[in-house]
Amino acid sequence: MPRYFNLLEAEKLLPEVERLLRALIQAKEDYEANEAELSQINQRIALAGGMTPPRERIGQLRNRKDAAGRVLKTAFDQVREIGCQVKDLDTGLIDFPTLYRGKEVYLCWKLGENGIGYWHHVEDGFRGRRPIDSEFLANHRGEE
Repeated sequence: MPRYFNLLEAEKLLPEVERLLRALIQAKEDYEANEAELSQINQRIALAGGMTPPRERIGQLRNRKDAAGRVLKTAFDQVREIGCQVKDLDTGLIDFPTLYRGKEVYLCWKLGENGIGYWHHVEDGFRGRRPIDSEFLANHRGEE
């Protein structure tokens, strides 16, 4: 069962969520960079018809890739423990479940935004974002 946040609860968590999101983005970049270099080495070996592989470099890259993978898993787990959801790591999009008029919707925040200023229905996604207004504030709630 998801955790539901009111706007104030979600905004209090933004510094921690932003820290985790930045760690996720960095770990993803590290993971992909190491994976790309490993692929290039494997391609050079295949194109050369076999050669002595640079074992030490391959070991370093694998270790770095594995470390980045562990950081990704840990940070994703921490985000899940908080109760929010990473919707798009590339754009830094996070949703916080909330209840609006008794129905689950999301408070929507994107990396770089000063605070949570939008919400959307579950089925609408980012394209359906609507500004948080006084009517929404009066009719949304977190857990009681």
